[in-house]
Amino acid sequence: MATKKISAASARAHTRKAKQKSSFPFTSGAFAKILLVVLIGLLAWGYQATRPPPPKTCGSPDGPPVTAPRIKLSDGRHLAYKEIGVPRDNAKYKIVYIHGYDGCRHDVPISILSQDVIESLGVYIVSFDRPGYGESDPNPKRTVKSLAFDIQELADQLGLGSKFYVMGFSMGGQAVWTCLRYIPHRLAGAALIAPVVNYWWPRLPVNMSQEAFNLRLPQDKWTLRVAHYLPWLTYWWNTQKLFPSCSAAGRNPAIFSSKDLELVSKQSLSQDYRAQVRQQGEYESLHRDLMIGFGTWEFDPMDLENPFPNNEGSVHLWQGDKDRLSPVTLQRYIAEQLPWIQYHEIPGAGHLVPMIDGIGEKIFKTLLTA
Repeated sequence: MATKKISAASARAHTRKAKQKSSFPFTSGAFAKILLVVLIGLLAWGYQATRPPPPKTCGSPDGPPVTAPRIKLSDGRHLAYKEIGVPRDNAKYKIVYIHGYDGCRHDVPISILSQDVIESLGVYIVSFDRPGYGESDPNPKRTVKSLAFDIQELADQLGLGSKFYVMGFSMGGQAVWTCLRYIPHRLAGAALIAPVVNYWWPRLPVNMSQEAFNLRLPQDKWTLRVAHYLPWLTYWWNTQKLFPSCSAAGRNPAIFSSKDLELVSKQSLSQDYRAQVRQQGEYESLHRDLMIGFGTWEFDPMDLENPFPNNEGSVHLWQGDKDRLSPVTLQRYIAEQLPWIQYHEIPGAGHLVPMIDGIGEKIFKTLLTA
């Protein structure tokens, strides 16, 4: 009888333990399922966080209105532009101006040219919104070379003739390199003004490029690394709030030299047109600029040949020696490797070279009359 009682008691204890075990919510199987759900949720969140919202294309039902003249490109996109100077049919010199990062067609430094100079030289300038900026349609298929052919189409549709000049500032200077590579036969001359350098161009000496790269703000070094090595994370990096991202997009004054800050303080910007710059969204404008400008290029500018072997035109590079965005050491090296480029270094100048009194007009006159 004692043995039976012990067995019964043991059975009852075993039953209680079983009930407690089955009632505990985090069994190994349940925990695995919860972990899987959490993991899927994190992956879904991460996927959504890296996906940019669709652009608000100008002229679309939910997009900004179209206020500028535009051409329709062969692929169906529209390019907005602005004409300045003498009528194009009467012009002696026709220039396509290419704005920089976080800019638009209104950023052409026309204020540096007096009306007398424009009329006496017979200058016509067309400035345009690069894809995704202002009122130009985004180009999700944009590559290093695509902008050169956009410029060629713009020139053809406006009837600028078989040859025209190109002038690009900052990130717009990179576009001038692409014109020299892909449409040199269409150029009468070219000016690169403080052009942004891609630290990963193969022919730049690694130690020199690394030294120049280390001069950037820490947040910009990470921003450029993401754009180069992990471009699919560019949207997330530039919109997350955990770490500071691109200082140029945030208009951080630390990126400017003392001369630049002095010039900025004197500059009066129209807030109306500044609001147009990013109105279609930052991904197809600012972020794609970073991915293209600092990604892997289809060519190295230092492999370019002289587009004017018979001196029928000229190429100029203007650079400030205190520039914190386009390092002077790299520009000097590039100019040494390409002796057909006429290099102009301005002592004490920062990145905003064309805003310096007298320099902007000198850039135009040197390009047109050299």
